[in-house]
Parts: sequence; C-alpha cells; structure tokens
Amino acid sequence: MKAQHQVVLSLGSNQGNRLEILQNCIHHIHHGIGTVIKVSRVFETPSWGFDSDAFYNCALLMHTVQEATVVLEAILALEKKLGRIRSNSTEYQARIIDIDLIAFDEDVIALPELKVPHPLLQNRKFVLEPFKDLQLNWKHPILHQSLTEMIQNCNDESTCVVVHTIKSPLDDIPLNTFNYIAFEGNIGAGKTTLVHKLSEDFNAKIVSERFADNPFLPKFYQDPNRYAFPLEMSFLADRYQQLSDDLAQFDLFKDFIIADYHIFKSLIFANITLTEDENRLYRNLFEIIAKELPKPDLYVYLYQNTERLLQNIKKRGRAYEQNIEASYLEKINLGYLAYIHSQTNLNVLIIDVSELDFVANHADYLFILNEIKSKIGQ
Repeated sequence: MKAQHQVVLSLGSNQGNRLEILQNCIHHIHHGIGTVIKVSRVFETPSWGFDSDAFYNCALLMHTVQEATVVLEAILALEKKLGRIRSNSTEYQARIIDIDLIAFDEDVIALPELKVPHPLLQNRKFVLEPFKDLQLNWKHPILHQSLTEMIQNCNDESTCVVVHTIKSPLDDIPLNTFNYIAFEGNIGAGKTTLVHKLSEDFNAKIVSERFADNPFLPKFYQDPNRYAFPLEMSFLADRYQQLSDDLAQFDLFKDFIIADYHIFKSLIFANITLTEDENRLYRNLFEIIAKELPKPDLYVYLYQNTERLLQNIKKRGRAYEQNIEASYLEKINLGYLAYIHSQTNLNVLIIDVSELDFVANHADYLFILNEIKSKIGQ
C-alpha cells in the first residue's frame, strides 16, 4: 500500500512570459504543496472556449500525504499568489496561471467544490496530451478508458504542439547515481517512513527490516536477559538472508536499492544487550556473515534526540515498545555514533532530524533531500 497520494495537476498560462510563469508555478508547488515527481513537456495550444492568445500547457505528477480538498485549497491559494484573479463570470477568460486538479490516485470525488477526475478531461486535448506525456499507468475510473483511448475518442480538433521541456525538481537530486543506499537511526527515528517515501518518489526498490515478524522481540522487552541472545541471532540471520537475496536481485523496473537498515546494526545492538561471552560468540558469527555483503554506496544516519524518540515511540503505539527506557535509547545512539566515527571507508551522512517532521511538514522533507544532494555533490 502506497503511503502517498498520486496527484495529477494541469497547468496553463496565456499571459506574460508563459514558460517562466509555468516554471515558477512548478517551483511553488514543489516547495509548498507536494513533491513534484514528473513534469510533462510544454504544449502550445489555442485558447479553448473563447478567443484569446494561445496557451502554454503542461501536466505534472505530485506526491502528497494531504487529502484532495487540502490540495485544492492550496492550489487556489497559489493561483491567487501568482496573480490569478477569478471572477464570478461563467465565461472563459485569459489568465496568467490556471491550475486544475485532474486526477487523485484513481479516486472518484464528487463534492460541490471539487470533482475528480476533472469532468471535462475527456473533452480537452490540451489536458489529455500533457497528461499522457507523463507516461503513467492511469485509467479513468468512470469511463474505464486509458489516456490513449480518450485522445482517440476526443472530439476536440485543436492542435497541441510541443514547444519546450521543463525539468522536474527531483532531476537535481540524482539518488540513482548510487546503486545501494542504507538509512539508519535509533528506534523511533522515522527511518522506515522516510525510506518508503523516498522509494516512491525516486522509483527505488525498497528493503525494509522485518522486525514485526520476529517472535522474540516482544519477549525481549519483557525479559531482556533471557531473550537477548536468541533475539540478536534471529535478527542477524534474517538480515543476512534478506540483504543477500534483495541486493543480488536486479529489478529492471527500479533505479536503485534503498534500505531502512544496515547489517552493522546487528553488532550495535548486540554490544548493548548481550553478555561478554555471548557478544564474543556473536561477533565471530557476525564477522563471517558481514564480509559477504556489499557496503552501501551511501550510509545516512538519522540522529534524533532521546526525548523525541520517546515521543515517537509512544505515538506509534506498539505495545511491546512502551516500556523502553531513555538510557537504552541513549546507548543505541552512542553505539551508532561510535560505529560511524570508526569507519574510514564508508560514505556517511549524518542528518539531525530532532526538530524535523518530514511527514507533516513538506519543507522538512525537502531539507533532507537537500542534505543528500549536498553530499552527492562533494
């Protein structure tokens, strides 16, 4: 199940510097509303329904966790900010910018203020052609037609000519220059949530830790002394099997691999939870296993202070985690930082996310992307 909605917006302008206006609009959408994933080519089309200058039109795919009505409110506010003046007239008018919400996943929405898919979508080539140019696997949920079929059945005879291309904002963050990126962080740091979001936005194959399936985990939190060793051994075996399988399999439909853990976390937790004798045996087994696995091209550690970790743990509500103590989390953080500082041949990026909420606050997510972009550029 996807964590984000896929939203298609149609943009148009027939006043002023049309290309610059579209580029500026996309910039504002990406930095203020949601992550712009793809942008179609720009088509020049005659005005539709009235006599005026020709339009520049394009479409974009945006990812967001917001609901459709929230997105609508945001794009109407953006239109106003960019100079769009709406009147009460029902007649079509020239406009500096026009932003329409065309599709929201494959949902059907029928509200007084919002109808999705857009009711006139199938009648407008200046919307259909840019939408098709996004190359999405989308089908009209009411008409049950693909975009190609809708274009073939469309009675609109106006011409749509490609005149420009506009880069997607994500083109400047080439995560796919890496084959394998690992994200790490303490319990409750949000690494899994972030990795799922990144995998959707950048078309990456995701490797998620299967901690929820480990039968020893709830028992460990109840009786650490008794269950520490079987817990760490089961985690090590599962992580090795999963990473061996997933890193060896090349996915033709994905650009790179992104994981929400690195095998070395096994040693960090073992150093904290095991006795000296257990840890010695565990380390011997770990050394045999770890040397067979490739190191990530980029290792990102999400640092979060203990207070925020405890808040996040409480918020997500896993019963077996509710008695985790602050001292345990602090030991884990120290273990990670000691490991990172000991590595001389690992490409490491540390991001302090203690004051960030990259789910609720889009700007915080973009901050993380910019941190990764800066690391790529070094």
